[in-house]
Amino acid sequence: MASGPALDKWTGRDVSVAEIERQLAELRSASQTADHGSDLRTSVMTHIAWVPDDWLGAAHEVLAGLAERHPSRTIVLVPKPDSKRDALDADVSLQCFPLGGSSRHVCTETIELRLLGDRALAPGSIVQPLLVSDLPVFCRWRGEPPWGADEFEQLVGIVDRLVVDSGEWAGVPESYARFWEVFDRVAVSDIAWSRTLPWRRALAALWPAIVEAGELRVEGPEAEAVLLAAWLGTRLGQELELVHDPLKKLRAVAVDGEAIELPRSDGESPADLLSNELDRFSRDPVYEEAARAAASGVPEV
Repeated sequence: MASGPALDKWTGRDVSVAEIERQLAELRSASQTADHGSDLRTSVMTHIAWVPDDWLGAAHEVLAGLAERHPSRTIVLVPKPDSKRDALDADVSLQCFPLGGSSRHVCTETIELRLLGDRALAPGSIVQPLLVSDLPVFCRWRGEPPWGADEFEQLVGIVDRLVVDSGEWAGVPESYARFWEVFDRVAVSDIAWSRTLPWRRALAALWPAIVEAGELRVEGPEAEAVLLAAWLGTRLGQELELVHDPLKKLRAVAVDGEAIELPRSDGESPADLLSNELDRFSRDPVYEEAARAAASGVPEV
């Protein structure tokens, strides 16, 4: 096989789930026959992505960066509830990568489904037959979930981990109160929380001098600012005053007027951040506590 990835693809209109499964099987069979031999390897998880149109370009970029690191079956759900058709349109692809210069390969399967009309309201019944049995199921939800809506509740009910980015939400910090309603039903990850990790480490390194801190100033996105303040308040057992200077990226943090030094870093790409979450399986009680405190405005002691 050549050094670059091989890509085979099929596109269908008004398709059934059975037809999608059949086309996937044919792509795998054709790939093994043509290039990859019997040592083809694929799928360590099922990765679902709920991606409204406004997020589709960004989602494609992230998925391109994940394919080789997390060989999986990826199901991209693009809801189009306003369509005049009630149908599924699909793009199905198989992409294979050489493994360490050997004759072995890793492959990822991508099923992009456009859920048209009423099909956008019933993703659970569409996705379940396509899950790879006995493997973990992750869902990356782009944008703010429609709290309590059937489509959201259906996917929460079938996945092992729900990955969001509260930096994409318009309702922060109030939305954290709706988010914590799912904490006991599914493990969660928040990419906004992950972006605060270097700053949390830097703040923790100030212990015990930080124990009587009263003010936290954050220059950055609102979600990251309120999560940092809530986290520090819960760790110290006291309420902090948050002074927030809105920026698109987290740039600076100060405690009681003293700037926090942060080691230089190139930062992680969106694909890196999502990849990190796909390696986690357990709940994060520290995040859950911070999210609850962010919603209430009063750190829990």
